[in-house]
Amino acid sequence: MNRRLLPFSIPVVLLVFLTACGGDKKQAQQGPPPPTAVAVAVASQGTATYYDEYPATVTPLNQVEIYPQITGYITGVFFTEGQVVTRGQKLYEIDKQQYQANYDEAVANVNVALANLNRAQKDADRYNTLAKQDAIARQVVDNAEASLESAKMQVAAARANVSRVSTNLNYSTIKAPLTGTIGISQVKLGAAVSPGQTLLNTISSDDPIAVDISVDETDIARFVRFQNRNVTDSTFVFVLPDGTPYQAAGKIGIIDRAIDPQTGTLKVRLFFANKQKLLKSGMNGNLRVLNSDSGQRLLIPYKAVTEQMSEYFVYVVGDSSKVSQRKVSLGNRIGANIVVKDGIRAGDKIVTEGIQKLREGAVVKVVGDSAAVAQAPASASTTPGQTR
Repeated sequence: MNRRLLPFSIPVVLLVFLTACGGDKKQAQQGPPPPTAVAVAVASQGTATYYDEYPATVTPLNQVEIYPQITGYITGVFFTEGQVVTRGQKLYEIDKQQYQANYDEAVANVNVALANLNRAQKDADRYNTLAKQDAIARQVVDNAEASLESAKMQVAAARANVSRVSTNLNYSTIKAPLTGTIGISQVKLGAAVSPGQTLLNTISSDDPIAVDISVDETDIARFVRFQNRNVTDSTFVFVLPDGTPYQAAGKIGIIDRAIDPQTGTLKVRLFFANKQKLLKSGMNGNLRVLNSDSGQRLLIPYKAVTEQMSEYFVYVVGDSSKVSQRKVSLGNRIGANIVVKDGIRAGDKIVTEGIQKLREGAVVKVVGDSAAVAQAPASASTTPGQTR
């Protein structure tokens, strides 16, 4: 039975063999895939000037909230809101009629007490003279001297009352406690005010002005060195909310006495000139602090870097136009470039375009620009897990 099937099996095997040979011949005719088109950049030494940034808040060196110290109605406002006022300048007036009347009454009481003292003094002098002549009872003399002491005490009490009511009268005129910019008035004419409760206005100094930052405790030594050297150049740059660098240079004025246990940070206060009043109290921005690592560093384009599992890699073009993937240690980003601390050397050719088409050992063809790379056909698979 098997002998009858054998003649039919031989043609089938022969057909399979010929098909396989034809397939191998076709693959051999195709050859290896063409090189992958890429653009490259040469890793080179360059000047890397970069800054550390800290969130910062503008705060005045001196600021006073103005409250009344007596009760009454506002009868006068004597300043222009938002303008600079000088120390001692008259700002507000509270209705002083009652306080003026109390003062006049107190002064009159002093005059009465002085008159009584004068009379008691004369009586005591007269009775003492008669007592020397043994012409008056000793009790009368003692009473006269007691009346004199009482009159003296009444004068002292009357004068103390004058001081008290004169203080209240003075409080009816509110003056600027310091030279600075005054804000928008919180009260208008006729408003009733109460001592210690009604905020009238706020005055703050604005030239120089302070910028506060909070630094990690690991940075304290660095800022202490800045303070000891009295750095006043471009080491400290305040960046305004719109991203514009403030022109005046800052310097460290105060380093706080203790670390905040809640945040583990220390407050550092810097001083900036503010002649044009561009910095306003409460303004938020960023403080750029020149990094001491600035200088000549190895730089490559940032777009050449890929990330895999929180590690960073670049493709380097080697001999025979083959690429190898290198793990790199990165520093600060400088514009479109980034500092490379370790992993490559100056002069290495780093792939910047066509990275998504590459794999380890792929053969590449360097083309002129990214447009040429985009037009070239893909010829190699993407490395699994590779991201930008």
